[in-house]
Amino acid sequence: MRAPKGMLDVLPPESARWIDVIERFASRAERFAYGLLLTPIVEHYEVFARVGETTDIVRKEMYEFVDRGGRRLALRPEGTAPVVRAFVQHRPPTPWKVWYLAPNFRAEQPQAGRYRQHWQLGAEVIGIDDPDIDVEVIELLWGFCHDLGLRDVRLLVNSMGDADSRARYREVLLAYWRAHEALLGDEMERAEANPLRILDSKRSDWLEMLERAPQLGEYLTDASAAHFERVQEGLRALGIPFEIAPRLVRGFDYYTSTVFELTSGALDTAQNAIGGGGRYDRLAEEMGGPAAPSIGFGSGIERLLLACDAEGVLPVPPPRLDAFVVDLVGVADTTRLLAELRESGLAADRAYGGRSPKKQFTAADRSGARWAVIVGPDEAKRGMVAVKDLRSDKPQCEVRREEIAAWLLTGKDEAHS
Repeated sequence: MRAPKGMLDVLPPESARWIDVIERFASRAERFAYGLLLTPIVEHYEVFARVGETTDIVRKEMYEFVDRGGRRLALRPEGTAPVVRAFVQHRPPTPWKVWYLAPNFRAEQPQAGRYRQHWQLGAEVIGIDDPDIDVEVIELLWGFCHDLGLRDVRLLVNSMGDADSRARYREVLLAYWRAHEALLGDEMERAEANPLRILDSKRSDWLEMLERAPQLGEYLTDASAAHFERVQEGLRALGIPFEIAPRLVRGFDYYTSTVFELTSGALDTAQNAIGGGGRYDRLAEEMGGPAAPSIGFGSGIERLLLACDAEGVLPVPPPRLDAFVVDLVGVADTTRLLAELRESGLAADRAYGGRSPKKQFTAADRSGARWAVIVGPDEAKRGMVAVKDLRSDKPQCEVRREEIAAWLLTGKDEAHS
């Protein structure tokens, strides 16, 4: 029995790094006044069709099925559409600022840091059209990556413009693709349906054609250009370095105006995106909700950890066990002692199965615990326990049984100070 292709198990101690990443993201999101949103793994197919039926994600990669009630459903392939669906359904007051943690599913060839089931952290702000909120969302992602210790990171930004901008640009770009129909081949049908989708291709034989393609920035309306300039001014004010990337269009049809991507210079260039997103001002209306201009991003945990490995940051944390109880007499009080330590806030464990003293001490050392709390026959008679610091050469000492939890907590606080 094996996990399906592209769906991985994450075992301890590696899983401790995941907890670390999630806690850092949650802490930053809460400081920015974002609340946690949890949405179902399964949604109605139409929720994701809104991201663009011309995209490979909807056309080729989405896991979809018909349930026993005849409903057409799909496993979540990305994080934004469910957030907008939840907004349309529940109508919370705006601006609605939320963050999420979610597994996504795509039936694609597994890549470095991107599997058929991959986990994503993200944040969305719904119901406000303000370039300053664009800056805030980018700042959230940028700061989170720095919280992880990542430094070899580039921020790419672009503007998709408004509806008028894209209408003008679409005609010019489509004419350009038609002039290169022989090179596009079977992809010409895709270019006709959505000319912008060709811009983010990674095909090496198209590089020259893509480099010479018309740029959207040349067709922005005055309002779109002013919005994009305000975003750049805000990033400069925060000291966040960025590069304008004219070919950056992101992978979904719902994007408008500001789009951005963070890439890691420590990863292979073909798979180096560690987060990205943009503005999607019409998606709520397309789902039957009120007008709600919005912006957000997603960042894959697996890819982030690859970047951390490449830069040598965020190693697997050491075991977080404070105490290991060694029972040398088999008294019933050992169970109560362990429970008391845990309820006091200490991480504690013991050996089971009637192990010999030698094997219990071996288990205590391997556990990574700071202290061994030893219940011996002499100590038990006097209402004491012995304490051995497993991480130093300090001599063993005795502590009164009823004071051991407080004693260990004091030692823990001193070690962390």
